[in-house]
Amino acid sequence: MKEYILLMHEDASNSSVADDPKMWGDYIAHLQSTGQFDGGSSMGHGERYRKNETSKPAGRSLGGYIRVRAVSLESAQQFLAGNPVYEAGGTVEIRELTRT
Repeated sequence: MKEYILLMHEDASNSSVADDPKMWGDYIAHLQSTGQFDGGSSMGHGERYRKNETSKPAGRSLGGYIRVRAVSLESAQQFLAGNPVYEAGGTVEIRELTRT
């Protein structure tokens, strides 16, 4: 199996759904029941750094991430169903985590 990360953007048209604790609890419980869930977290404020430049506040476009395992990108798309950000009309990126 491959590892994937789901990146939740903070652009949902319905923030009450995207931030609903019960929906998140149900969604995480479902992911755990699949045996393919490897964790995740919401993300707070931070800083961006670039060599030889002054740090800048991190953008607020990303609100959290979830790590899962799946056989393919298409298979990983099953984890969109029930995701509160996705269900609220927001963006969820799925990226393969490659090993180097």
